[in-house]
Amino acid sequence: MALEIALIDVVAGQEADFEAAYREARRQLEGAGAQSIRMTRGIETPTRFVLLVEWESVEAHEAFRASDAFGIWRGLIGPHFANPPHVEHFTDVEG
Repeated sequence: MALEIALIDVVAGQEADFEAAYREARRQLEGAGAQSIRMTRGIETPTRFVLLVEWESVEAHEAFRASDAFGIWRGLIGPHFANPPHVEHFTDVEG
């Protein structure tokens, strides 16, 4: 399992529009095989969102990014970005 974490800063005043676009765009992730999807919004910084997506692997996420579905995803939410999101992948630590 690979956990994608994306830090997304949204243009001030566009938070509600971004949330509405995300609700529509989320279907693209669901159709691409994301195992779980969660979007959170900052309390102290309400223009900052954190997207958490569990993928089977980094390769599964990369396949999504190479697909037409990613273009739809980015086309819906991208206009609200204040700057490009910071995206990293994480894996569980056994313990």
